Amino acid sequence: MKQYRIHKDDKVMVTSGKDKGKIGKVTKILRKKDRVIVEGANMVKRHTKANPYAQQPGGIVEKEMPIHVSNVMVMCGACAEPTRVGYRHTEDGKKVRFCKKCNEILG
Repeated sequence: MKQYRIHKDDKVMVTSGKDKGKIGKVTKILRKKDRVIVEGANMVKRHTKANPYAQQPGGIVEKEMPIHVSNVMVMCGACAEPTRVGYRHTEDGKKVRFCKKCNEILG
């Protein structure tokens, strides 16, 4: 299984595409397709048909579509900048992620 430096609930910034510069939270990671879904980014409109059995109304629905994992960067909570992520081991043996710009541990 692939390991990504981006985890669910991380605050990320979109670095390319039509939503370049937008900041949002990762809601889902799609590992098979190397993509993430970011809250409020890459919004599209879907025309849905009403389904009376499931009590779903028809109409135009706006939803987020996946973005490739290489097009987002983790936002550091301490320095509030998009940053690369490194890994290190703490004294008690835990593996943690850290910000490459300010060396603070990422949540």
